[in-house]
Amino acid sequence: MRSGVIARKIGMTRVFDDTGKHVPVTVLQLDNVQVVAQKIFDRDGYTALQLGAGTAKVKRVSKAMRGHYSKSSVLPKRKLAEFRVSDDAMIDIGATFSPSHFVSGQKVDAVGISQGKGFAGAMKRHNFGGLRASHGVSISHRSHGSTGQCQDPGKVFKGKKMAGHMGAVRVTTQNLEVVSIDEENDLILVHGAVPGSKNGWVLLSDAIKKPRPEDAPFPAGLAKETAVTEAAGSVEEAVEKQPVIEAQSDDTAVAESPSKEPEEGKEKGSSDEG
Repeated sequence: MRSGVIARKIGMTRVFDDTGKHVPVTVLQLDNVQVVAQKIFDRDGYTALQLGAGTAKVKRVSKAMRGHYSKSSVLPKRKLAEFRVSDDAMIDIGATFSPSHFVSGQKVDAVGISQGKGFAGAMKRHNFGGLRASHGVSISHRSHGSTGQCQDPGKVFKGKKMAGHMGAVRVTTQNLEVVSIDEENDLILVHGAVPGSKNGWVLLSDAIKKPRPEDAPFPAGLAKETAVTEAAGSVEEAVEKQPVIEAQSDDTAVAESPSKEPEEGKEKGSSDEG
């Protein structure tokens, strides 16, 4: 079982397939999604990965979380989430996810916080039919009707569908299809609507009810920058080379300056002699 990713919902647009058919898609962006911590069965009782997305200001992060991020050598994140994984799907701390984690045509599940609608009536909230729209109803056409029984039991049962707060709850949409990915801009295009408002966070993972494609990378699709850094060596080695170049340029400037001084002296001497 692979890990999911944390994506930011940019909005909706449309694309056209090879046959010219219009396909509505939701644009999701991976904003520097990194592995912050690992949950091990021997220590925590379960196996999972803690991912972080976005970048948060240090002054807005608690002291405890600063220590948590510094332990992993990761910058503070705006969003944290855990994904259960199998033992063979563990990823090193600090690894960055890429949109190539998913492939075109793959089925995924999206989890997000639905848009809040505020206080809504029974018709909008629970799809009630309302009362008669013609005669006999006095300005209560959209009411929910009776809510209780007679003297026995003489109360309204808990869970009765009535007017109240609507939206702003955790919603899961299953079996959405990945239309395409854009690795340059870290974008994932998903067919259809995804729960949540614009700039909201979405948890995207492999579909539970559909098999994972064979060409999907396992254990994960990581960014190319991580692989390049590991192959070239540490970043400190690259930084150490920079002062050498600066020193050479300074020596060249110093070497050029003495040659000019004698010439200036000759000119002064000739003027004095004259």
